[in-house]
Amino acid sequence: METLQATFFLFVFVPLVNPAPPLQQESLQFYEYDTDVAMGSLTQQDYEMQSKDIRKDGTNVSLDTSLMLQRDDSQLDVPPTKDTNLPTCLLCVCLSGSVYCEEIDIEAVPPLPKETAYLYARFNKIKRIAASDFADITTLRRIDFSGNRIEEIEDGAFSKLLLLEELSLAENRLVKLPVLPPKLTTFNANQNRIKSRGIKANAFKKLTNLAYLYLGHNALESVPLNLPESLRILHLQYNNITTITDDTFCKSNNTRYIRTRMDEIRMEGNPIVLAKHVNAFSCLRMLPVGTYY
Repeated sequence: METLQATFFLFVFVPLVNPAPPLQQESLQFYEYDTDVAMGSLTQQDYEMQSKDIRKDGTNVSLDTSLMLQRDDSQLDVPPTKDTNLPTCLLCVCLSGSVYCEEIDIEAVPPLPKETAYLYARFNKIKRIAASDFADITTLRRIDFSGNRIEEIEDGAFSKLLLLEELSLAENRLVKLPVLPPKLTTFNANQNRIKSRGIKANAFKKLTNLAYLYLGHNALESVPLNLPESLRILHLQYNNITTITDDTFCKSNNTRYIRTRMDEIRMEGNPIVLAKHVNAFSCLRMLPVGTYY
């Protein structure tokens, strides 16, 4: 019996005497930049107790236990940190013209490579967009700032983005809209604090490619004016809209006018009773979604 116990004791402690090759050791340590990982370790007392249990019941030490025993305990007390002063393509992920800066707690738009076409900077702490942020990035086609804390967009911030097609500012703190670039096809400003006075009368008039406009969950008192003919989807749900006119969607002086491209208008969650404004929908192929009684 003593011979068997001695043999098993050597088997248990082999990993400690002869550590794995460097390549294997590196593969066992996992690093994730955006995740705070807290790893515990067995105390010497816990290990001795577990060793006694092993000798009693003849079971092996788990891989997790042996790994923790090999770790340098001095490293475990140092929590991982996020260095937002790193160069953009180390802080973010840059891949084939796309820059992914999501959930890394940045507070400003990072400097972008000049060939950037797609920027995803969702769920950060950005509060302001400056005109200089995109002054030299004329190749941008899509920008997504959803889930930040943006309160201010400097005049002309998007004026040089002549190729920009998709822009999302959803889930921020905007009270007014910026001047939008001319080739937008999709604009999303859902879940902000925008009021009607924060949208200029001709804000959308010249956007002849705009097909998808999302302004739900804001504080609008009226439907934006001069909506382009290109519009297919319009979301205005859960605002404070109380009235619309015969010219809001249609043309009161042209009874034959039809909005052929408009497929969906959502107005539920507003205090307006749509049945009181029947003439306002005469040019639409489908009635807006909302309250009619």
